Amino acid sequence: MTGLTLLLASGSQLEPVTVPLMGSPAQFPAAITAAIRPFDPSVLAAAATGVVESIERNKGDVDRIFGHVGLAPEMAGSPTLQLSLASYCRLFEHCSRFTHNDNFGLWFGNQFNPRDLGLWGYATISSPTLGSALSTMVDLFPLHQQSSSMKLGRSAEGLTKLEYRIEAPEIVERRQDAELSLGMFLNVMRECLGSCWAPEEVHFEHPRPEGWRDHERAFGAAVFFSQPTNALLLRNEALAMPMPARDTRLMAAMRQCLERLSERTDLRVSVSDRVRVVVRARLPEGFPALEEVAAELKLPVNVIQRELNRESLSYRTLVEMTRRELALSYVRQRQLPFSEIAFLLGYSELSAFSRAVHRWTGLSPRALRKELAAN
Repeated sequence: MTGLTLLLASGSQLEPVTVPLMGSPAQFPAAITAAIRPFDPSVLAAAATGVVESIERNKGDVDRIFGHVGLAPEMAGSPTLQLSLASYCRLFEHCSRFTHNDNFGLWFGNQFNPRDLGLWGYATISSPTLGSALSTMVDLFPLHQQSSSMKLGRSAEGLTKLEYRIEAPEIVERRQDAELSLGMFLNVMRECLGSCWAPEEVHFEHPRPEGWRDHERAFGAAVFFSQPTNALLLRNEALAMPMPARDTRLMAAMRQCLERLSERTDLRVSVSDRVRVVVRARLPEGFPALEEVAAELKLPVNVIQRELNRESLSYRTLVEMTRRELALSYVRQRQLPFSEIAFLLGYSELSAFSRAVHRWTGLSPRALRKELAAN
């Protein structure tokens, strides 16, 4: 092996760059790093492996769907290409919309082979046990996908809980990503525990969709919606089970390659973005008090106010912006009654929600839904 060809994204174009690889495998990642350019919040394109075939199976127009998000079909599946995370999420939302398959992401993730996740996938399945595999997933996740979080902890009932959430507040429509991502993580667990294994519970942060029975069939478990995060819950004893493809040398090599591939200055997450993430999660409890948000972020209230002021924002304006973005997304979902949307946005009464929608758009919720459906 004399070289490795990387596909670097420039707009919707791919630029092949061949990096010479000489010496031992431990020296390869340094050569890879030199060819990588800084990007906006990104995800490795390996996470889209097979999406072209899935679109075709669903009778969708591949060129139309990719064209709408400014990507080229050949980008999907490249193990070293970094895609814009926002474009990646829009891709799957458009897949759902234009194939008329509301559960496109759910079934895409359900059939996804963990090896197709590239470096991150191989590092995970090469771990000695399921517990170490999940720890490896969590440790390396920031190198696979930016502006997102993954945590391994315990639920209130003492179950192991693998949590996932996009933290970029500008990515409002992300239901398809959440469902396909948990499907991918489920298949890592089934790699170890068998194809019929099921978690104890599945949690999603988005509201319950119309075809929610499919979710219970896909995961073989009880599924709960409108939760603070997306999560899979499993029994603790499963963590000690050995991974069938364990290979500590391969795991170490993949880890090192991924670390080198991602060696770039991380984007600074603004205080306002961090506040919006917490506000979004807390809205169903009502208007979130600034003091509660500050406590969760472990920041003084005056620091948050100062940082928001630098962006010419007040806390109340930021909450209003967050509510408006979510409202437009929720109103598009025809199965959601307006009373539930009002609750999800933290309004105590439907009338308050209706007034807010009229203030934002000049329309009633019903008229807005009709207009969004027509467009």
